[in-house]
Amino acid sequence: MAQIELHDVGLSYFTPKQETEALRGIQATIEQGEFISIVGPSGCGKSTLLSLVSGMVRPTSGQVLIDGEPVAGTSPKVGYMLQHDHLFEWRDVLSNLLLGAQVRKMDLARAERKALELLERYGLGGFAHHHPAQLSGGMRQRVALIRTLVTEPDILLLDEPFSALDYQTRLTLADEIHSIIKDQHKTAILVTHDISEAICMADRVMVMSRRPSTISSIYPMRFGGDELTPWRKREASSYNTYFNTIWRELEGHVVSAG
Repeated sequence: MAQIELHDVGLSYFTPKQETEALRGIQATIEQGEFISIVGPSGCGKSTLLSLVSGMVRPTSGQVLIDGEPVAGTSPKVGYMLQHDHLFEWRDVLSNLLLGAQVRKMDLARAERKALELLERYGLGGFAHHHPAQLSGGMRQRVALIRTLVTEPDILLLDEPFSALDYQTRLTLADEIHSIIKDQHKTAILVTHDISEAICMADRVMVMSRRPSTISSIYPMRFGGDELTPWRKREASSYNTYFNTIWRELEGHVVSAG
């Protein structure tokens, strides 16, 4: 079942002197429970596309639908995870986890039960009353994801969530967060500059062109076993083929921009 639909979506920015076309004719359908990665040249509008799905930005043309309904603003169905964890240092982990529920005026007793359950389930059960400064970078990002899950969204938008981490932590956390998202049966869209990350985490990889950007290609990721973790996919025989194909396409967009 299609959960997210983008129909001929375009976005332009207007100033008194000119119009700048950022996105043109974006067509995409994302099924419930799918994990999608988006890659493209720097500045092509990958994060802008997430903003359109979230309802924070409205398209200049075309339509964005969630569950068959036009997106007309932000929705509790959509959760956002950013590059930086934005944890409040003066609040302990549990208090940070409840922040979104407080903003959305949810049942706080239920939200706290959910938060404690998720902490326990994903290896952070002993850290509810620690402060963010006491956590590693990877643990902080796990807390940020759990904070998003506490608000019970159906869709997760992930905007470069691992880019501030060292490479080893990034690889480990990719496995953990992929597992959590699949375990929770969420639909996810990941924006990343890392081709390897895009390939290994996603069911499909969407490649965006240079501006005015469109989706130039969509590649299904098939590794012969849905049970493979992102780490194990890097060892699969088809991994290099996917990497080289996407690399060449992105290189073509960069060259054509020059």
